[in-house]
Amino acid sequence: MKYRDLIKKAFLIRKVEEKLLFLFTKGDLYGTIHTCIGQEWTGIAAKEASLDGDCLFSNHRCHGHFLAWTGDLKGFVAEIMGRKTGVCGGKGGSQHLYRPGFYSNGILGGMSPVSAGKAWSEKMKRSNKICILFLGDGALGEGVVYETLNIISRFSLPLLVVFENNRYAQSTSQKETLAGSIKDRAKAFNIEYRLSSTWEWEKLLDFFKESVNFVRTHSWPCILEIETYRLKSHSKGDDYRDPGEIKKYEEIDPLNKLLNSSEEISEILKEVEIEVEKAVDFAGVSDLPVANSFSQKNLKPVKWKYETYEKDRIGNLINLTFRENCEKNSKIIFIGEDLKSPYGGAFRITKDLSYLFPERVINMPVSEAALIGTGTGFALGGYIPVVEIMFGDFLTLGFDQLLNHACKFQYMYDNKVKVPLIVRTPMGGKRGYGPTHSQSLEKYFLGIPYLDIIALNCRISPRRIYNWLFDKIVSPTLVIENKVLYTRFLHTEPITGFDIYFSDEIYPAVLIKPSNKTPDFTIFCYGGMLEEVEQAIVTLFEDYEIFCEVICPSVLHPLNIHPLLESVEKSRKILLVEEGSSFAGLSSEVIAQIMESGVKLETVKRISWNNFIPSSYEMEKSVLPGTDHIVKGVVEWEQNL
Repeated sequence: MKYRDLIKKAFLIRKVEEKLLFLFTKGDLYGTIHTCIGQEWTGIAAKEASLDGDCLFSNHRCHGHFLAWTGDLKGFVAEIMGRKTGVCGGKGGSQHLYRPGFYSNGILGGMSPVSAGKAWSEKMKRSNKICILFLGDGALGEGVVYETLNIISRFSLPLLVVFENNRYAQSTSQKETLAGSIKDRAKAFNIEYRLSSTWEWEKLLDFFKESVNFVRTHSWPCILEIETYRLKSHSKGDDYRDPGEIKKYEEIDPLNKLLNSSEEISEILKEVEIEVEKAVDFAGVSDLPVANSFSQKNLKPVKWKYETYEKDRIGNLINLTFRENCEKNSKIIFIGEDLKSPYGGAFRITKDLSYLFPERVINMPVSEAALIGTGTGFALGGYIPVVEIMFGDFLTLGFDQLLNHACKFQYMYDNKVKVPLIVRTPMGGKRGYGPTHSQSLEKYFLGIPYLDIIALNCRISPRRIYNWLFDKIVSPTLVIENKVLYTRFLHTEPITGFDIYFSDEIYPAVLIKPSNKTPDFTIFCYGGMLEEVEQAIVTLFEDYEIFCEVICPSVLHPLNIHPLLESVEKSRKILLVEEGSSFAGLSSEVIAQIMESGVKLETVKRISWNNFIPSSYEMEKSVLPGTDHIVKGVVEWEQNL
């Protein structure tokens, strides 16, 4: 029989999903499952049209795509059944599957920019490989999809976007939620458009081959709309569609029409049943996985040393470091808004880089979510992308891409992928930019597993930070650059009456301690606040004879609490200063960790501003923590003790 192997694969996808639904009814499976029964031919057609090295990005309804793409039935079933032998060790489950060249995620539309970044990486390598992105018609409500369509068209990326149009987004008919047509959307973005269906599956195979060849030959995106129908519920038993409508599509379903059509089909079904049962049996005797907490990377007590750095403006040092590392490593790329010279970024940090490395500095649309997602795709493609978010306030627009994609990939894919993504952004106020351009929002990102957060300060050279990052990065890293510091010179001078030390960590902490004196207070700060704290401790020393010891880490997450514990064991009093809101912020976490350590504190005080940032210079100056606020806070505190 012509296409025997393909027909067998289609029946295998259907029968294993029917088996999984049965296991749910028995209570043998946990969680949820989104079947593709009725849509089996889409993944098969994609695989048949592809070449080795192509990549497929899928969504929550990914089973058929995965099985067609990888053929790993045992690993798939074991994953769904939550076993250690699953393709992701039981961590990913039904929606999050991985094998080299295959990625799926449960966030609707979220893989769009990631697939674009991976396709872009292949184009930059001139590899002739392409990527295929599967979306449901329901994803057309997601903004990041449109951000991605704009990007792939503008930069002519080799990405085939497949819309499986099954007429429903969960239980809601497309008629209620979708304006216009998929075809018109393709036209609006100047993207090639093709239409096919699963009911004529042989023609679908040809359509896929033609579409893939178009993308590969022209290095141009293509949208392939596939009319299909989901014969079972969205997930398990949540189906409220008209039974008559379902019956109509069951009658024209190609696999149903093949049933009982020949002895060879009967033989195929017997073979499929045996393979499915073997896979279930394999999973049934496999070991259960053991959950592990996020590692704090063996954080431990530090040793202190004295270091010196060159005296230059911090913005210049960042720019110089970028130039030097680009010369050494051709895999470093910069993507963001307005990065190219003569502008060189809103704060001129990327000035002249586009002249020196024209293919590796990319001006992107104003699309923060797509920026971070595209960067993630580049990272999966072997690059070290540096994504600039023009103002830290705009990070909120890319939160989903950081949390649910870049940071989760390593975990939910069982540590089989790395995402060396750098996201850098200016934070903080005192430049008069107002409520949407002056916030310090780092607290909203603290605690995300696999996301390192680094805050530059006036004592640690950004050359050290970025040199290590470019050389050693393996997981997503958010670098906070306080915008006031860009024009400041790196502090290299001593402070009279104090000794300055740096920890022996990769990204050092700063210790400023009174010379030959036991500290009265410990002050904890980070980022741009160190400059204010330095001025404050001098005033407190000279005018009030109050001796303060300062701990300023470079790494906010995962935070090494040990240097701070050493200090508060001596002082028993701690003042925490942060520019962002302190409620549920870093200072709150620091206090909690100190209390958990068993160190007894006599008193605790926080200085911060727990509201939005006003535009007025006088108002901003009066509310954001500064030298005067710190001095006043300590003096009043001392008087009341």
